Amino acid sequence: MLDNLYRQVIMDHYRNKRNFEEIKGENIKKAHYKNPTCGDVMTLFVELEQDRVRRVTFLGEGCSISMASASMMTELIKNKPLTEITSLRKAFEQLIRYGNIPDEVDLGDSLSLQGVHQLKARHNCALMTWQALDKVLKDEKDYGGFYS
Repeated sequence: MLDNLYRQVIMDHYRNKRNFEEIKGENIKKAHYKNPTCGDVMTLFVELEQDRVRRVTFLGEGCSISMASASMMTELIKNKPLTEITSLRKAFEQLIRYGNIPDEVDLGDSLSLQGVHQLKARHNCALMTWQALDKVLKDEKDYGGFYS
């Protein structure tokens, strides 16, 4: 039953992508990312305000996992400080790679992607948007990404 609910959440984000648009402005950073294993592509747009992601959107094409993950991530991190986003990033990586559900971090709808950890070929699909975020925020001192 839980698998069916998770499948429904993933398909809802895939069919009704949240924050699926380009944003422009002088405070907008962007990164283009192509998944080397399957060809999914996306561009992430991030508006920073001091140490916070004010807005985040994306455009792209890909499988249900990559597009749902992008939609979920944009909902999860908007209006959050970079330090909190670092914790979310690390928790999501653990969820996808090992199936670990974090106790201390609320991943929201992203928890529906837990089953992806069993499909190693799909890890990059789920992590693609977060890797694009790493590229966008690599110079921000308050964001550590997964590898800090």
